Amino acid sequence: MGDHPVTVARSIAAVVFALLLLGLTAAVPTTATATAAAPATGTETATATPTPQSPSPPAAVATASEPPATNTGDPKAPRIVGLLPNPVAADDAGEYVYLRLPAGNWSLDDGEDVVAIRQRQPGTVVVTAEPGALVDPPDGRVVARGLALSNAGERVVLRRGGTNGTVIDAVEYGRAPEGERWVRGGDPAWRPVGLDRRDPVTLGAANATAFVLPDAPGEPVAPIRGADDRVLLAGYTFASERVTDELIAAHERGVSVRVLLDGGPVGGTSTRQAELLDALVAAGVEVRVIDGPRARFRYHHPKYVVADDAAVVLTENWKPSGTGGGDSRGWGVTLRSPRAADALADVFRADAGWRDAVPWERYRAGRSFEPVEAATGSYPTRHPPADVHVERVRLLTAPGNAESAVVEIVDNADDRVDVLQPTVDGGRLLASLRRAAERGVCVRLLLSNAWYVAERNAALVADLNRWADAAGVPFEARVAEPSGRYGKVHAKGVVADDTALVGSLNWNPTSARENREVVVALEGEAVAGYYRESFEADWRAGGGRWDELPPAVAVAAVGAVAGAALFVRRRLTFDDSAETEQIERRGPFG
Repeated sequence: MGDHPVTVARSIAAVVFALLLLGLTAAVPTTATATAAAPATGTETATATPTPQSPSPPAAVATASEPPATNTGDPKAPRIVGLLPNPVAADDAGEYVYLRLPAGNWSLDDGEDVVAIRQRQPGTVVVTAEPGALVDPPDGRVVARGLALSNAGERVVLRRGGTNGTVIDAVEYGRAPEGERWVRGGDPAWRPVGLDRRDPVTLGAANATAFVLPDAPGEPVAPIRGADDRVLLAGYTFASERVTDELIAAHERGVSVRVLLDGGPVGGTSTRQAELLDALVAAGVEVRVIDGPRARFRYHHPKYVVADDAAVVLTENWKPSGTGGGDSRGWGVTLRSPRAADALADVFRADAGWRDAVPWERYRAGRSFEPVEAATGSYPTRHPPADVHVERVRLLTAPGNAESAVVEIVDNADDRVDVLQPTVDGGRLLASLRRAAERGVCVRLLLSNAWYVAERNAALVADLNRWADAAGVPFEARVAEPSGRYGKVHAKGVVADDTALVGSLNWNPTSARENREVVVALEGEAVAGYYRESFEADWRAGGGRWDELPPAVAVAAVGAVAGAALFVRRRLTFDDSAETEQIERRGPFG
């Protein structure tokens, strides 16, 4: 059932002491709050959960005056398919209503204005007052007349014939988020203009190199060093001089090199990142960042690189603390697979090819940046890389399919599920672990020891273990204890039977539904065994359970960690600020 309480208390004291020492040399953090409105989640009848920054809009409510069998059940029936009431443009130029219509005479009204539509043959129609202002419109015949759609919400009605005709369909929506369109049947119903959700991609078998960090910092950059044709690097933040040098060297030998990052990480862009991106651009490398009011994602948060016919997918950022091996426990995999490389290249091109992906040199003009210090930790290689055969690879992305795919994988597990995460929120992903335990699957959840989640994770671990004990199910949670093998847990990994999940997906709603995330599902006994062996070592070092400590010791331990966190918070920079911001926005546990 774990280590003796005194041993655990001593370990906690050691962690606190290490945090205090680290605080003497680390840089002061910069915190910021994202201001982009969050899209509503759920189906047409769902309501959104508000964020601290600005309340999310309620999802549109679709109503039909005819029975479902004669209207919603017929794929050719006349329908209001979508609408864009609040585009990112002066005077809402480019707003539209998207219709599917059979041949005939129709009218569209919002109680104030009426648009008559004559449809000569079945098809889709885009009704807009300003066709020249449309941005990424849906396919269809354009009718150059439009309603003045209210940003505050209203009811839009489709009739057969004129204003006195039969009501065929109606959509009533609440406050419309800027730059987002409503899509009938969408989940979520509101989604940013320019964002098309992707399906999971099955990529077949592949030879691969599985590795963990900080044990193998050479693995993420090795494919870049050997590239002859293309290098496409995607990330959240970037602060690695070593990777910068490899990218410039690749460009100088004729390789097409492109970089895509997030333009608004929480805490701001570091001076180090700005200097390195300036160097890349000066050398001729294309660098873009996703940001601004038209941004399709709350954060561009994936960590991958395509190098010729190889693809590297990571849980870690392109910075010394991550890929540099200076701090974080992370997972990574190099797939030597043209299909995997091409599939990730498709994601990169889609993400880098829209108007929210701004050239770095234009984005940085007039901006200030935040000084930080790079992580300089040094750790032994206890878990070396391994060449493995993967029987099947699947590419998962968020928003769109990653959350559902992960839940499905956990739901299908028969034997055991091991999860390594910075922290988790109550929601679909955690619920899937509880379901697994309830059907007899052995579940282990190992959470980060990082100071910014220490108190929360300790409470969560105790809560989950009490639930497991009361329910009599094989579920155990722990807080990781690095024991000199790494600095903190930053990985987002799962091993469910013989499937391993490696990627950037944090277990919270923002990551799953609003961020761009990339995950690979790796099926096969060898690859799953590699990550499970690493997990096992981290689990054993994690010690006992918080709920087994005597009450006085538990309170003192949590208080000590929290106190150290308050002190160190003035001295540390977030390794992945988006995750910290997401932690602060967490939903209720359950």
